[in-house]
Parts: sequence; structure tokens; C-alpha cells
Amino acid sequence: MMARGAVRDTARVLGYEYAIGDRISKLIPLGKQGFPMSIDKALNITPDLKQLYDTNADTKKIMSVARQIEGCARQISVHACGIVISPTTVNDFSPTQIEAGGDKIITQYEMHAAEDVGLIKYDILGIRNLSFLGQSILNVRKTRGIDINLRKLPLDDKKTFGMLSKGDTMGVFQLGSEGMTKWLKEMKPNRVEDLMVMVALYRPGPMDNISAYIDCKFGRKKPEYLHPNMEKFLSKTFGVLVYQDDILFIAIEIAGYNWVSVDKLRKAVGKKIPEEMSIQHKIFVNGCQQHSNMTKENAEKLWNLFEPFQGYGFNKAHAASYGMLSYRTAYMKANYPVEYMCALLTAESDDTEKITDGIAECRHLGIIVSSPNINLSKKGFEMEKNDKSLDKMSIRIGLSAIKNVGDIAIDMIIDEREKNGPYQSFTDFCLRVSGSKVNKRVLESLIKVGAFDTFAERNAILAGLDIIRSNIEKLSSKRLDGQFGLFDGHEDKDNSFIPLDKFPDVTPMTEKEKLSLEKQLLGVYVTENPISKMLEHFQGASLPKIKDLLDKPDNTVSKFTGIITKFKTILTKKDSSKMAFITLTDDTGSLEAVIFPKAFIQFENLLIENQAVYIEGKISNRNDEKSILIDSISLTLPENTKRFDFVINIPQSTSQSQLMDLNRLLKNNPNGHRGVIIMPTGKEITLPYGVKYNSDLQKEIDKILRS
Repeated sequence: MMARGAVRDTARVLGYEYAIGDRISKLIPLGKQGFPMSIDKALNITPDLKQLYDTNADTKKIMSVARQIEGCARQISVHACGIVISPTTVNDFSPTQIEAGGDKIITQYEMHAAEDVGLIKYDILGIRNLSFLGQSILNVRKTRGIDINLRKLPLDDKKTFGMLSKGDTMGVFQLGSEGMTKWLKEMKPNRVEDLMVMVALYRPGPMDNISAYIDCKFGRKKPEYLHPNMEKFLSKTFGVLVYQDDILFIAIEIAGYNWVSVDKLRKAVGKKIPEEMSIQHKIFVNGCQQHSNMTKENAEKLWNLFEPFQGYGFNKAHAASYGMLSYRTAYMKANYPVEYMCALLTAESDDTEKITDGIAECRHLGIIVSSPNINLSKKGFEMEKNDKSLDKMSIRIGLSAIKNVGDIAIDMIIDEREKNGPYQSFTDFCLRVSGSKVNKRVLESLIKVGAFDTFAERNAILAGLDIIRSNIEKLSSKRLDGQFGLFDGHEDKDNSFIPLDKFPDVTPMTEKEKLSLEKQLLGVYVTENPISKMLEHFQGASLPKIKDLLDKPDNTVSKFTGIITKFKTILTKKDSSKMAFITLTDDTGSLEAVIFPKAFIQFENLLIENQAVYIEGKISNRNDEKSILIDSISLTLPENTKRFDFVINIPQSTSQSQLMDLNRLLKNNPNGHRGVIIMPTGKEITLPYGVKYNSDLQKEIDKILRS
């Protein structure tokens, strides 16, 4: 039970009005992940709360009682992946019960008490990345005849580290988040140890040390050691405390701990036990002074370096396991991208958002993703030869990705195809695969996503569907009698009858309708990504793309365009005013945004899904995740906005040599197109010469900026 909850519950039980407990609890600041706020700490850092406590008897009574229940378990919850092991029946060590709403047996003791009574606790993590890592190896064996041994991968693969340094981390274990990608682009990892450091430090608390590690790695800063003997443990991490192991070795070497006493320190730090940390603090500081002749000031400084590890500090073995898995997934993606992305899409096929991200990444890599096809698609995502795609292989979307098409129907379709050959026409399909499992709803979904495009146009098939289905029985009976007059047909080489399709003349389905149905039934746009077209009326504006905003510092004023792809309206707790959380998307990525009540009132009528909008707001960087706090929304650009034939946004990590290469490329392609370069600072540089701008040149520009 956290501080705020303890205060609210205490006030309620003591019979006070809800508003009293609510008022006190709201004066208690929110803690950070891994660093919960306590009542005592809140009193020390919040003057208004301290004044209320000192002057109001009810407040003092409530908070005094709340202190006694703070930190206690309030209700039953189950660890997502925690199991306990005992030498005899678990009931010899702990009372047990059945979990609420389930059938699992759980301990009634919480995790610390369970360990204290002698149970061994394990966290068994089910990591999906292992599934598609394994599948990617099978895919490589299938496509290239190569057997990959993950234990024998070269650990200095330039292609792998180059990909990570550019920030191409989508689908890489532990490294795919926005914040992690930003740090990797700065770190430019070139050894597995760098990845170990990143997965260990990218946690609440130790995260503050990432910039120091990077500065020391590139010589911008010298490693600092509070005691010379620390260098032997910290030289590989440039003097930065990274692992829990570092704490243990330093405690033994500098503060005089032995392996028995240092285990108590490990538990205090690793299990986030405040009382034990307080005891260890005194032991450690005294030990540093007596064992290593450190000043008390330096001993305190060294202890303060330990405190962030009360968050989620990793031990080195944990970091090594994660770092190696990160490297292996990155290696497979960098060297076998089609096989890896196909495995990833298959593993994530039940998550529309991840499939959308995966297909976008395929486009970024140059991998063609093809629509479902009744004769080519299998159940999941599959690779197929395609000279126009990366590595001459594309990825075909499986039938299981289509809404309303169930497993039984898919199995019938594939089994019939494998048994009797490809379907020759839409009518042939209906004759061979019919019944309640492949009903009209299934057929309509298959038609709408283009599974029958090789036979006829989508609207034509939809228009003729009822007629064909109503005639199937007649055709089936006439086939038995040898009469084929109902539909024109022909015999193939083995004399079997192939019915031909006849459809009414109708207006073909528009590209916009196709895309809408793909999004509706597949959850993604396959034929093309319509975002660019939807933003066409903003084209040429000297504005940054969404991916460029991700490198901007906190509170940066930003102006950009995007599509409202998702929004959720909520009511504020304070006065039930409306506000909204919005997802904004352009052809480079997505960004979460918040519109607070004052702005919401003014712009509510513009909050429509798939609306193209111009946004002004400020960058917010909370928990290393970027969002935008919206000040204004418009359907048009401001009148004074400059327009150009093309805009080049320069990423934050671009080097001087890359800029020189870019300048050389543009000058070598002269013509009359006007362009502007937007630097990471937001400064606009209008090109003084015309450029022959086209899609091929843009690919060359992207190649330079990503190199």
C-alpha cells in the first residue's frame, strides 16, 4: 500500500468525509518507478503538507495511523511470472489459496515473507522474442540452406552494430523503445558489453548514468574513481556503476565487507528494503573510513551512487543474458532481414499495433509485404520469391490475419488446395470449399482484402456473390449428370471441368475504398500507406517530421503535421473537465499527444479519426518517452508558412562528413526544384541552388543520413 492509498483508506475507516482524505493524499507527491513516495519523505519535501500536519489535528491523526499501514499488502495480487519451489509440500512453509478468478495455487505470503520462510522464488519469463528468433533460424534454413548456431555467432559483426547505431531497432529484444533507440544512436555500440550496459542502465535510477558512460567512451570526459581500488572493477564501464555486482565488489574491497555480510547489502539493495538500507548505510560509511581511509564525505558520495540501484539495478549475469539475446536478435535482423521480419510478423499476428509497426519496418527496409492470396497464402506470414524486394524475397500475409476468417475455414481452404491443386476461378473455389465454415461472411472478407484479385475485380465479385452461391447447388448436381450449361467452362488437360466466372459490370472499387477495407479487416494498410496522400495539402511546408521530433529536448516548441489515427477522451479528476490522449502519425512514425481541458474546448470539433491536422505544442519527455502537449490544432497551415518543393530534416546524430556528402549529392543533381534543410536545432537553411528532386534522389538522401 503506497502513501496516498494508505491516507485515503485510513481517513475512510476513521469515519472522515472522502474530501478530507482526498485533499491530504493529493498533497503527497507521486513517486517515480522503483522509488515510491513515503509519508515521511512527503512531509520533508512538501511545505503545504507539513503545515497542514502541524496545524490540523485531524490531518495529524490520519497521517500518523496511515504510517502504520503504509507498505502493507492491501489486496491479493499474483506475480506475472513468479513461482516458488520448496523441498516438501508448499503448505509446510506457507498458507496457500486459489487465485481469485482462476485455478492457480498461490502463497498467502508476499514475496519477501515467502523467501524469509525458506521458499526459493524464481521469475520465469516467457519471452516472445525467443519464439521468433527460433523461427527466423528455421526460415534461413528453408530459404538459404544455412544452419545457424546462435552460440557461434561472431560477436563483432559490423553490420549488426551499424544497424543499431543508426537506430534501426524495431523488433530487437529490449532495444526497440523510443528512449533506448535515442541512446543507442548516441552510444554507437561496437561490442556486446555496450548492449549489456544499455539493458542494465536503461532502468529507473541507473538511467542517469547513461550519458556519463557515453561521454567517457568517446573521450569527452575522463572516468572518475572515488578510490583508486575501484578502477579494477569499473575500468570496462569507464568508472560508471552499472551492475549490482559492482556494488558487492566495492563493498568488499573498499568498505571491508566479507561475502556473508555483503549478501545482506545485496538483499537490501536488490529487494528495495528501506529499513535494511538504513542499517547498511551506517555500516558502509564506517567501513570505508576504517578499511580504506576514505573521508566521510567521499564515503557518503560513494553510498549515494548505490542508492539508484534500489530501483531496477541488474546483476551482471542478468545483463549478459539480456545483452546476448539483444545481440542475437539484432544479428538476425541485420543479416537475414526478410527471414527475421517474417518470423516477427508471425509471432505478433494477434497484435494489430505490432503488425502495423512490423509492416512499416518492412517498407523501411525495402521488403515488399503482399496482400493475402487465395492460392499463395498459408495460415501465417510466409516468404516467397520476388525480384523487386530486398534479398529477392517478399512476405505474403497469411489468411489468419483476416478478420472473420476462422481457423476451421482456413484449414479447409488450405487442405483442399494442397489436395487438389490451386483454385482456378472464384466459382471453382466456391464449388470446392463450401458449407457453414466458409460462409458468406468469410467469402466477403476474403474478397474485400483482395484474396481473389487474380480472378476478378473486388466489387464485381461482391456484386455476383449471391448469384454464384445460389447456383452452386445446381451446378454441383449438373456436374454429376455431365451437364455444364449453367456456366461456361472448359476442360483442363486431365479432362476435369473448370467453371468460369461471370460477374456483372459494376464500378470498380476505388483505391481509397480498398485501403479502408484493408485497414478494417487486416488492421493495416497493405496496398500502400495512405498517410502521405492524406497529408498532401501540407506538402512542401518547412516543418519537421514526427521522427525528427523524437530527438528534441524537453519543452521544445514544435510545429508539425500529422494524421489523428487514434484518440481517447477522459474526464479530469479535479472537475470532470474533458481532455484527450491522441496518437498522431505521419509517414515517418507516430507520437502520443495530450490536449488539456482549455485547448480541448477550443479544438474538440477537429478531433476526428483520420483527420489531417497542423499542430503547435511543446515536447514533453516523461520517463524518457516523448509526447507533445498540444496548444493548438488547425486544418490549414498558417499563412506565413514557407513552402518548398522538398524538405530535408537532418537527424540529431548527423556528422559533418554526412552533411558534406549530402551537399555534394544535391549539387550533382541540378534542376529547378526549391529545397530547404531543417537542422536538428530547428534552423532552416534554404538551398541557394535548384535540385532535380525525385524518389530516387530521396533514397540517396536517406542512405547518406542513415549511414
